[in-house]
Amino acid sequence: MITNILSAVTGFIIHVVSNLGYLGIVFLMMVQTIAIPIPSEVIIPFAGFLASTGRFNIWLIALLGACGTALGGSAAYYIGYKGGRPLVEKYGKTIMVSEHDIAITDRFFARFGSSAAFLGQLLPIVRSFICFPAGIARVPFKKFIIFTFLGSFVWCLMLSFIGMKLGQNWADLHSRFQKFDYLVVALIIIGIIWWVWRHVKNRGVDKHG
Repeated sequence: MITNILSAVTGFIIHVVSNLGYLGIVFLMMVQTIAIPIPSEVIIPFAGFLASTGRFNIWLIALLGACGTALGGSAAYYIGYKGGRPLVEKYGKTIMVSEHDIAITDRFFARFGSSAAFLGQLLPIVRSFICFPAGIARVPFKKFIIFTFLGSFVWCLMLSFIGMKLGQNWADLHSRFQKFDYLVVALIIIGIIWWVWRHVKNRGVDKHG
């Protein structure tokens, strides 16, 4: 099942990039930044492979990939900035998000704001979800977008260069990154379990209190 889904997603990416060229890179990178699971570890290495055939330039791949990320990141940030906090404050308890959790998010971005935006773009999976909470935390937009762009540029340049060097074997890169994806997913699952346990525990304390 999962293999079939991954094959379908990979086929879609190849189709879009092959037919739309640089515009396809911008579109896919924009979409995958808005919490939609289209792996950049397929988009950019495939574009890098096409660079090895002379169709693309890796510097343009990195530049336009970062532009797509910045566009998608801006949309996710805006949603978080305008509607995220009121929604979380109103319905947060339903999904086990308290005002204390919002305060933690605020403090995290207050301390690591620009660095978090930059490093978040260098981590598979995380890069698709970091922009929304940055908007909720009201990270200064100018710094957010600059560091998001820079982080994505580094990520895209690295992947496109590797894809170009791998040539026809570019797909091997995604299988290698999948191992890291599994680690990130495992950590996220552990974090969710801890999150639920903490909130259930706190509710029990509140009732007895």
